[in-house]
Amino acid sequence: MQRKLISSLFILAAISFLISSTHSQESSAQVMVVKVNSVVNPVSSEFINKSLKKAKEIQAEAVVIQLDTPGGLDTSMRSIVKDIIASDVPVIVYVSPSGARAASAGVFITLAAHVAAMAPGTNIGAAHPVGVGGKMDETMVEKATNDAVAYVKSLAERTGRNAEWAEESVRKSVSATETEALEKNVIDIVSKDLPTLLKDIDGRTVALVSGERTLMTAQTSIVSEEMNFRFKILNFISDPSVAYMLLLLGFYGIFFELTNPGAIFPGVVGAIALILAFYSFQTLPVNYAGILLIVLAIILFILEIKVTSFGMLTIGGIITMIFGSLMLFDTPSPFFKLSLYLVLPTVMFTALFFTIVVGLVYRAHRKKPVTGEEGLVGLEGTANTDITADDGMAALHGELWSAHADEPIAKGDKIIVVSVSGLKVKVRKVL
Repeated sequence: MQRKLISSLFILAAISFLISSTHSQESSAQVMVVKVNSVVNPVSSEFINKSLKKAKEIQAEAVVIQLDTPGGLDTSMRSIVKDIIASDVPVIVYVSPSGARAASAGVFITLAAHVAAMAPGTNIGAAHPVGVGGKMDETMVEKATNDAVAYVKSLAERTGRNAEWAEESVRKSVSATETEALEKNVIDIVSKDLPTLLKDIDGRTVALVSGERTLMTAQTSIVSEEMNFRFKILNFISDPSVAYMLLLLGFYGIFFELTNPGAIFPGVVGAIALILAFYSFQTLPVNYAGILLIVLAIILFILEIKVTSFGMLTIGGIITMIFGSLMLFDTPSPFFKLSLYLVLPTVMFTALFFTIVVGLVYRAHRKKPVTGEEGLVGLEGTANTDITADDGMAALHGELWSAHADEPIAKGDKIIVVSVSGLKVKVRKVL
């Protein structure tokens, strides 16, 4: 009897240990949260890629991509989708917070997720492709649309979601609220906040490339993965307005360095600004005809300084720069366009900068010196004594200078300085 009691106590202790051990493992599991609340570009693509790799290293239970985007570049979107599909860690795309959207490229990313969720007051859709990097004719539009349709349908079918709605989102730019998206099987769940979402998806089975996985997210801790300083800087300069200002700042700096050799600082700043601008242009739909028009405008402003055009070159430069600025990012997408509120003040500042500030500097460089030896050349005076080839005295702006001349000059004659050698001037008679 005593042995049976001891055995029972031992079994109960073992069961209690296993339960506490399991509970400890569950509570120590982590869910990584990655926030993407900007345009989908190479920076956000790289950020998500590195976050998924880190999540695998720390053996995270899942990765939640908290998404709020108006869309972005097709190449960056496809890169993110590939990373989600290939991920060994379940990826939950959560369109959040209230007021957020998953538009255009965001639709593809959401449909590719192992779990697609939305918060109340959000929307998804409008995935019709736009002409990025140049205008497309009807044939190209049709090809791009058909390609996008095939891609979005394959993503929806892969995750068992509404492929018909996905096609309409691309062809007809339809959108849906979170309630409509849930009813039409576009997403899997609607959750009011992140903790609620993790409880709602607990126990759900998802299909990874490595096999099926049952999510155990109810007792997990949340780890936020923030963009580091490098990603924040790259994301900042990838903004079209910032890229535009960097381009102009680079032109200003290089021009200053060329007109004032040895200044160094303007040249260094200009070179750095141009390099950063060209990096930004790799992440943006740039129309290089716009860049050429901006360069032409600056050339016209510079010519206005040297050529008397009665303002015509300046007017031409202003018009050319406005057109170049508006053409710089040639895409219908509003988040890649420059605002007129930025373009017009910038163009006027540039015109004033080159025609007034640079003009004053240029005229100062060309102005005849009034001091030193250079200031004497061309100066008129009077012969104070007879001036010969070897000797003589000349009165110049109230001073007496030793002088000589190739031809004899009589005392009292008007003379003009031809050259200066030390403390002696060479003069000739004013005819």
